[in-house]
Amino acid sequence: MRNSISLLLFFLSFFFVSCDANGVFDQYQNVPNNWNKKDVIQFKVQAPDTINKYNLFVNLRNNQEYKYSNLYLIVAMNFPHGKTVKDTLEYKMAKPNGTFLGTGFSSIKENKLWYKEGFIFNEIGEYQINIQHAMRENGEVNGVNDLEGITDVGFRVENINNN
Repeated sequence: MRNSISLLLFFLSFFFVSCDANGVFDQYQNVPNNWNKKDVIQFKVQAPDTINKYNLFVNLRNNQEYKYSNLYLIVAMNFPHGKTVKDTLEYKMAKPNGTFLGTGFSSIKENKLWYKEGFIFNEIGEYQINIQHAMRENGEVNGVNDLEGITDVGFRVENINNN
């Protein structure tokens, strides 16, 4: 009986997560072992339209091997007609006491990090999003070569209710 209830709850939670009316694009890429500073994680997004506004997010999953309280990323968006917009972003990953932010019941935490709010895909075609980490140790000039603890990197486009 207890297993039946657990199984039912699992399928119900899966159903509600799968029925995401706002999600236009949501994709993850696995980061095997460590994230090398030269490794670029790439996503290709087809412009849904050129009129409506969308919220864009970088999604990350980290485990207990992540040893920093913040995360620096370089995110480049290549537009269909050749324009590129590049941003260096900083995200808070842990509370001052070291407890990781994000959601999740296990040792893996998932973080939905703002990238762009109210973005309009003003060119028809395919947008390419490139994500690299830009982490450095305090006082060091050279960046961290192999970042430990990031297990997956994702990109998400959400429809803003444009009614």
